[in-house]
Order: sequence, then structure tokens, then C-alpha cells
Amino acid sequence: MSNASLLPDSLALRIGLAARQLPDTSSRQLLQVLVAVLGEPLTEAKLNGLKVKDLKTGANGALEEMDGAVLRNALRCLHGEADAAAQTAVPAPEPYSEGELPNSIRVACASNSGERLDGHFGSCARFLIYQVSAMESRLIAVRPASVITRLSVDHSAERVALINDCDLLCVLSIGGPAAARVVNSGVHPFKRPQAEEIVTLLGELQQVLAAEPPPWLARIIGRVRPAPEWVEEAS
Repeated sequence: MSNASLLPDSLALRIGLAARQLPDTSSRQLLQVLVAVLGEPLTEAKLNGLKVKDLKTGANGALEEMDGAVLRNALRCLHGEADAAAQTAVPAPEPYSEGELPNSIRVACASNSGERLDGHFGSCARFLIYQVSAMESRLIAVRPASVITRLSVDHSAERVALINDCDLLCVLSIGGPAAARVVNSGVHPFKRPQAEEIVTLLGELQQVLAAEPPPWLARIIGRVRPAPEWVEEAS
């Protein structure tokens, strides 16, 4: 697909929803697979005629390791059968002023629906941004993640820019190159084994903040351990 060729919004939405069903697969990567399998231009008729075996065997087997049930869910989205309304429920952020929650960290969660951690870094619908202290957690921003409609777009760079003011990124999965970019931007990526309500994750994080956070987290919130006496004497 040429750099100047854009997908219709309806097809871009289908591909974006389908990519969210596929671990470690961005909209851009799925778009590349579909172009290899179906040829250009992509049309509604071509997507409607797509079968699971086409996804498994096309594009030199790029998706052949995917579970059949996962591919069937993605295919439903490509056919336009997904319930988009259920997947795009967006929570409302609360007011927040910088410094309002002392000793807090900023956490980005990859999400597709409600206040759930259920997204992969490269294909989630949005990032929910929370300010979290040992005593309180607050949703302070909702940042939509655009669906890629051109193969030339630097997908991971766009998404890193959305969360580069955060301290922690929580996702279901993230590819190696994207994770390196996230780390280089100063954000600590963290994978959860399965989808869950974000309140569960934040509750665990608050317990860590209230107790003895690991060194990297202690540095972020400004809780630096005092040097041992022998170190002070040696200096």
C-alpha cells in the first residue's frame, strides 16, 4: 500500500479492532499481512471473504503460531461483526493538578474497554493515565491511540509519545523493539499475565508504595534510602 493511500475509516476501524485481539500485533503489522494475503487495494468485499486459514497461511505464515480461537475473534472484527460499542466504552478522567498527590507516580494502562487493563501496547484503543500514591489513585487522562492506516507511519513512536510523561506502563504484551523505546523514554514497562480490572492492579501498586518499594520505584517517588553509616564514614 502506497504511503499516500489511506484506508476508509470503516476498514481502518475493523483492522484496528482485529489487531487488539492478536498478542504482540500492531494495526500496522496486521495491515501488512492483509495486503500480502488480499492484495491492494483492501476492500470490504475482500475482508468479508477472508478465512482463518488465509490468516494462518498467508504472508509467509506471519500469524501461523496464533491460537485458532484468537484468530477467529480477529476475523469477526475484520468481517465487521465485532460489537464496537462494547469495546470502546471510555471512562471520564477526574480533575488533577500537578503535585496534588505527594509521593505519587504516573501509570499508563493499555485499555480497550472501560477501566480494564486488556490491551497490547501496539494495538490498544487508548491509554488510561492514573496518578497513584499509597493513599489514593486517580484517573487523570484518557489518551486515544490512533489506528494506523498507512504502512509508512512509525506506530510505536506515536504511542511512546502518548505515555512519555508516565513512570510506569502496564500492558498485556509489548514487543522487544517497542519495549526498548519505552525504556529509552524513561518509562518502566510492566506486563500482566491476563486482562483484569485496573482497580486490582492499582490496589497492588498502592500496597507496594505504602511498604518498601523497589529501588527504581523509590527513586521515582523521591524516597531514597539513607546511606549506611559505614558509607558515610568512608566518604
